[in-house]
Amino acid sequence: MASDKPLAPVFARRCASRYISDVTKEMAAKPIQRIAILGFGEVGGIFGNDFAKLGIEVSVFDILLASQRHRERIMSKARTCGVQAEESLNDCLRDAQLVISAVTASSAVDVAKDAGPLLRPGQVFLDINSVSPQAKRTAAGYVERSGAHFVEAAVMAAVPGQRLKVPMMLGGAHAAEAAERLRSAGMNATVLSQQMGVASAVKMCRSLMVKGMEALAVECLFAARRYGTEGAVLESLAATYPGMGWTEHLPDYLISRVAEHGERRAAELREVAEALYDVGVEPTMALATAQRRERLVCEMVERKLAFEGNKAFSWRALAERSSVYEAGRSEPRPCGR
Repeated sequence: MASDKPLAPVFARRCASRYISDVTKEMAAKPIQRIAILGFGEVGGIFGNDFAKLGIEVSVFDILLASQRHRERIMSKARTCGVQAEESLNDCLRDAQLVISAVTASSAVDVAKDAGPLLRPGQVFLDINSVSPQAKRTAAGYVERSGAHFVEAAVMAAVPGQRLKVPMMLGGAHAAEAAERLRSAGMNATVLSQQMGVASAVKMCRSLMVKGMEALAVECLFAARRYGTEGAVLESLAATYPGMGWTEHLPDYLISRVAEHGERRAAELREVAEALYDVGVEPTMALATAQRRERLVCEMVERKLAFEGNKAFSWRALAERSSVYEAGRSEPRPCGR
């Protein structure tokens, strides 16, 4: 008579699979009541604040809580937003139905790796970070070992303007059910693909164009300002590309994005470069754009020029007070940070 022993592991796996499926269905049927946000920067703060106003319980975790220099600022921001700042990643993740990863591009995979063992079946891990498709796939591998659902999100516009309603493209096997739950929590989420990496590929290609325009605006208009020709240059751009606002708000907006987020977005552009390498495209413009953004931020630090978000921004004023290259120099000075 054949032994029944080989059937035991099979039966155990089937029971575990059935349990995970039942838990997942039960969680998906419930409205989102608790959200964990990893990373409490600009995006994490906006989302946390808006979710809290909707009556959703929000916990946040940021590595800066361990810094004496930044801790009180983070705690004060959490109180203002009406969210709970947690001392540990485990405490933040506990009982959350939705986990939103909103960290820096360089930290995205590490955060997924650290969170993976702490997650439970059915939890949705929404990765909104600007990283390459391969980085998303690697992060998904860490998260899904626990039975949690990894969903990639490509944020397709600036968050401060539209807040929770900022358009997001979702990808992954669980994107459809996640999109429905996110919409019920006030978000603007649509499904792009069930294949992991497609949404982030869209984001990477778009980022190269958008962030490239911002960096080009810095170089073009700072030079035009020094030649005293910015008026004629902007009028010509407005005639060639009417309706974009070249003689109105657009130059200030483009250059303000570099002044405010230059360093973080330079890191994102290096993720763009990785994405291009992966498909055999030389990332000449991606790397040059990253360098241009970092150079302006370094120049601002050297000259003690702080971006003040509560004041009207003027690209002309910034151009007058900074110089990315000194006259006559063929190479940039080393960054004095």
